[in-house]
Parts: sequence; C-alpha cells; structure tokens
Amino acid sequence: MLKYGIIGYGYWGPNLARVFNQAAGSTLAAVSDQQAKNRDRALGLYPKIRVFADALEMIRDPEIDVIAVATPVSTHFALAKAALEAGKHVVVEKPLCATAAEAEQLVELAAKKGRQILTDHTFVYTAAVRRMAQMSAAGELGRVLYYDSTRINLGLFQSDVNVIWDLVVHDFAILQSLMPAAPTAISATALDPMGSKQASLAYVTLYYPGNAVAHIHASWLAPVKIRQIIVGGDRSMVVYDDMNPSEKIRIYDKGIELIHDTERERALKVDYRIGDMRAPHLDSRDALSVMAEHANDCFTANKPPLTSGEVGLNIVRLLEMADASARQGGLILEL
Repeated sequence: MLKYGIIGYGYWGPNLARVFNQAAGSTLAAVSDQQAKNRDRALGLYPKIRVFADALEMIRDPEIDVIAVATPVSTHFALAKAALEAGKHVVVEKPLCATAAEAEQLVELAAKKGRQILTDHTFVYTAAVRRMAQMSAAGELGRVLYYDSTRINLGLFQSDVNVIWDLVVHDFAILQSLMPAAPTAISATALDPMGSKQASLAYVTLYYPGNAVAHIHASWLAPVKIRQIIVGGDRSMVVYDDMNPSEKIRIYDKGIELIHDTERERALKVDYRIGDMRAPHLDSRDALSVMAEHANDCFTANKPPLTSGEVGLNIVRLLEMADASARQGGLILEL
C-alpha cells in the first residue's frame, strides 16, 4: 500500500488527495500546506492523516512513499528535487518545471535514484484522448494530416504563467500521445491586449514530418468556454468536444484521396469518401482516477508512467520554444 503525501491543499491538492486515497493500492498519509485553514480542511476530511506546515519535514518522513506536488510552477523544481533525493517517487502538476534546465535535472536525478516521476497531464488520461491515441496507434485514422484545437474561456488570469503555459500545455501533452512522430518546428503568436503582464491570447502551430500540422488557439478572453479538438486523418476523422456531456468524441468515416491521371500529366482527381458517423461508448471513470491507478502500478513496478518525467521535459521544452517564437513575432523555430 503506497502512502502519499500531498504538498499544497489549495486548488488542485484536494483532488489529488481524493483520488490517491480512493485508488487501489494507495492511501493518503499526509498533507502539507503553509496555510492553517487548508491544513484544517484536510484534517476535517481525513482525520487519520498527519498535517505539516513545512513541506520538507513531510518529505523527510520515512513512512511516506510518494510525494505529490500541487503548488505554483515556480516551486515544482525545489520540492520535487527534495522528494527524489529523499528516495520518494514523485507526482508533479503540469507543467513539470518552470524551465527545461530544471526539468532535465529532475529527470537525471530520478534515474540516479531509481525513482519515477509522473507529470500530471490529466487530459492524457481522459477516456476520449486514450481512445484517440489507440486509434492513431492502430492506424484507424490513417495518416494524421492535421490537429486543430480551440481551448478558450473567460479567465482565469494567472499571475505566474501565460496562456501558453496554462492552456496550450494540455494540447502539447495530447499531441505527445497522439502523433506518431515528434514535431520538427514551432511558431507562436502571443498577445497581452489587457496589459496584465501575461499573454492572454495565443496561436501556436507545430509542424510535423510528412507535411502534418497542429494548430492551437488558446485564450482567457472568450465569452464562452470551448474545448474542442479536430483530428483529421486520410482514413477517418475525429471531433473531440470536452464540453459535450454525452458524446465526447465523434468518429467520422470521411476522407480524401488524390488520384493522379497517368494519361494526362497535369490532371488530378479528388475522391471524397463520405461514410457514417459514430459516437463510441467511453470509459466512464474520471481522468484523475485513471491517472492515480496508473501511478500506483508504475511506482509499484518502478516503471516509467505514460506521462513520465521525460514526457514532462519534452513539453517544457516546447513551452519554452513557443515563448521564444512569440518574442520574435511568430518566427518559425526548428526543434
């Protein structure tokens, strides 16, 4: 039975406490938070746990097997490093670190200590994304031609990260599990029309081998909340609408084939395939519960999770490159 210690019991920490306390193979043992009201709140729900004001004191506790970090991004590196040095497995909220250099140090330290890092890119564990990833791996989509995402809402403005690090990061994680190859280049436009000192509107494009492309529109300034992804393959296409309560994904048996006329050199025929649409039944478990069970399996067997430290590192590198492109007016940067 893995014993978890949660650092940070503000916004996301209570969710982690719940799923790790309920998952098979783990239990909540302790919570650390600097604010007394948050420690009292945790004790009210879990009277048998221990609470700490000092995170390092909890990390040093030999009875705790795993440390989950749910604090601001700027604190991730120091806390995760301390946990790994203490011989603990680590769960870290997205993004893994504030810089790629920090994330690389954590990955190297985890390997040295023989411990695992799970970066909590929750969307990767949703039933819809897992289904799309399975379809891509099995060739059901055919050759993936494009990925188009709209991830917009009104707020919440963040003080420590811009809209790329807050919202586009989800698509970077989804693309890691969906695309058959790594991107070769990136371009980003990020704007701060409100003068908040953090970009609140962004357009990011990733370029892939074979002329495939991924485009992401993210905003904190939209009057409506939209979470929609379209994945187009030459065999079938998928629409993922996270706001749809009953049909998260719709699979369309539609595609395009270009036929060259060998008798006429310049002639080109476009053949459209129009087939059925289906909305498959998906696993009803919430993504965090799936993540918790996966974490327990990986930590018990000491094997890399689906969203390992290496995956987290790759995503932080993309985030840094997106920022670099935005600072240069959307310049396409090779990866």
